[in-house]
Amino acid sequence: MTQTLTNCFELSGVGLHNGTITKVRVLPALPGQGRYFVRIDLPEQPTIPAKLEAVTQTLLSTQLGENNGGVRTVEHLLAALTAMGVRDARIEIDGSEVPLLDGSARVWVEAILQAGLVEEGSRGAGEQGGRGAESYNSPNPQSAVPSPLSVYQGDAFVCAMPAPELRFTYGIDFDLPAIGNQWYSWCPSQESFADAIAPARTFGLAHQVEELRAKGLIKGGTLENALVCDRSGWLNPPLRFANEPVRHKILDLVGDLSLLGNIPIAHYFAYKASHNLHIQLAKLLQAQGLGTRD
Repeated sequence: MTQTLTNCFELSGVGLHNGTITKVRVLPALPGQGRYFVRIDLPEQPTIPAKLEAVTQTLLSTQLGENNGGVRTVEHLLAALTAMGVRDARIEIDGSEVPLLDGSARVWVEAILQAGLVEEGSRGAGEQGGRGAESYNSPNPQSAVPSPLSVYQGDAFVCAMPAPELRFTYGIDFDLPAIGNQWYSWCPSQESFADAIAPARTFGLAHQVEELRAKGLIKGGTLENALVCDRSGWLNPPLRFANEPVRHKILDLVGDLSLLGNIPIAHYFAYKASHNLHIQLAKLLQAQGLGTRD
């Protein structure tokens, strides 16, 4: 079921990569407008659609729009909106990066539920919010994948396979005992996004922190908004799930695929993939005429 927000909501926090505080205000949008960002801090207040065509960078996050007027690290917010069924939303932001918050999508989901959801076309009649919105916690696909599609780089890959219902299966493999080899398979019809995927936080490796910061990345990353691991284990336990890292990769994948507009019905299967591979697969799906809305 396609929904929009009943009311607007605001959240603020530090950006993972630029380390600056930004505020996001998410408002209802008219049917057909889609999800889109507005840089209200800039004189022209440019609008950046949450579409594949707007992707300009995929290094450790997904960026929409050019550097001087774009928005970075959009995937967690977009995953939350998409999984909760919000297909149309105006997202006002006063900076260049979406706040990381606690590193997951849980706070975004909670804010969406508190704002309330209403079926598009029925505003003012039968509005639903709070717990009632929980029944709309899966992506809203428009079409089904008819044949396998895949992209790969080395031993990393992501593919979409024909399936009767939407499913996401992900695998990761790290040479650190605390992470190791992890797999998780999530089906929206069987587990809610809010419970199974949204709470999973972003994670990083301690030995890479200084190198990444020297490159101008993860300036806003802390032990309060990201899980960090070294050879001795997690520096900031406890984990929310035993396999929290791989669940977070599913969160990223949902956010990246949301740039199609709708996520086509398929079994999405990924291993050691990246934002770049996610976006490449989404472009393949789009080239097949899949995912776009009427």
